[in-house]
Amino acid sequence: MKSISYIILAGCLMMAGTTSAQDSTTVYQETPYAWTLQDCISWAKQQSITVQRNKVAVRSSQVAIQDAKTNRLPTVDFSTSQYVSNRPFQESYSGVIGSEVVSFSNKNSYSGNYNLGASMNLYNGGQTKNNIRLAEINSQIAELQVLASELTIEEQITRLYIQILYSQDAVKHDDELIALAEKQLEQARARKQAGLLNKADVSQFESQLAQDKYQRVADETALDGYRLQLKQLMELDGDENLVLADPKLSDNVLAELPNKQAVFQNAVASRPELKAQQLAMDKTYIDEAIAKAGNKPVINASAGIGTTNSSGNGNMFTQLKNQWSNGIGVSMTLPIWNGGKTKNAVARAQLERENTYLDMVETQKNLWKTIENYWLQAHNNQQRYLAAKENVDYCRESYNLTSEQFRLGLKNIVELTQDKTNLNSAIHRMLQAKYEALLNMAMLKYYNGEGIEL
Repeated sequence: MKSISYIILAGCLMMAGTTSAQDSTTVYQETPYAWTLQDCISWAKQQSITVQRNKVAVRSSQVAIQDAKTNRLPTVDFSTSQYVSNRPFQESYSGVIGSEVVSFSNKNSYSGNYNLGASMNLYNGGQTKNNIRLAEINSQIAELQVLASELTIEEQITRLYIQILYSQDAVKHDDELIALAEKQLEQARARKQAGLLNKADVSQFESQLAQDKYQRVADETALDGYRLQLKQLMELDGDENLVLADPKLSDNVLAELPNKQAVFQNAVASRPELKAQQLAMDKTYIDEAIAKAGNKPVINASAGIGTTNSSGNGNMFTQLKNQWSNGIGVSMTLPIWNGGKTKNAVARAQLERENTYLDMVETQKNLWKTIENYWLQAHNNQQRYLAAKENVDYCRESYNLTSEQFRLGLKNIVELTQDKTNLNSAIHRMLQAKYEALLNMAMLKYYNGEGIEL
């Protein structure tokens, strides 16, 4: 009996364990994953069509390098031609073979040619070497474009991520206001029944609750819009439930800002778009060298073997042997006049270098303006956050006092509503300053080459 009891008990424990495991699995599956900022960035980089296309461009540029290097190698070709001719109106002729007279009619004839040749460029003014270097630079630029597209995604993701965090906090604040407005409305109705408030006062509370609910809908709509933009940027399914992890931002709002000039110097040294422009400058020098090669001679070496055979001339293999020929040679082409095309090509390369230099200067100036603006915005929003946070404390204290005085009948509904509106506005200003400061600080880190962290 004991053994049967133990078996039953073990079975119950196994069933309970299975049920518990199933329940925990269900909870795990139903709990949405909380995406950190780095999770969003990493995922977006992997899924981005632009990044993938740029990576394909890198592979294509590597093939172009190999293609340019093949110009250093000789080319070998084999050619053959087989020709059969028919002369239908050729007259026959007679000949004596032994004691007999035989009639001949050679109306069909056949011939064959066989040639194996090789050629190799010995000198072309350095065009082959420069074309290889040009292909290598294009490959480096393609790799930098991959990095640039990834950095652009980081910036876009960060902006939307912080905007979502701000909108989530705004919605939370709206929920708190709605809960407070509902509580006040309930108290107002109770006081109306007690004869302490009139219907107009209750209507004011009802109107305030409606306004709070409307603001909540507006903020929720904005939040859904930012989530949709983030999901689209991450190439996520529209039905995917995107939940962001709480990065605990409160202690980072007033962090010390980096030096503007240091950020700029680090950005100039590390930003892929600036490196790509420097490589573009190098390309213009190579283009100029290739253009100047148009005035230089081209020297080629060639070698070949060949043989022929035809019908009516004896044994085929004997003919191939007797007609066998070998050859080797060198040719040189010396340009004398090409209508000024070389001169114009050199001028175009020099003008392109000037344009590329101006583009690089403009990019650096725009980079400085961007960094300076981020620094100024970060500094100003930190100051706004401090002032707004202090204002929230004063407005909250004022609202609490007005609420107590309203309860005692010393303040009217208009004064209470005004204080609540002031508190609500102060909180929104504080949240806005907080997240704008965090965004600008994150962008400074982004351009400083530290990576984006909140």
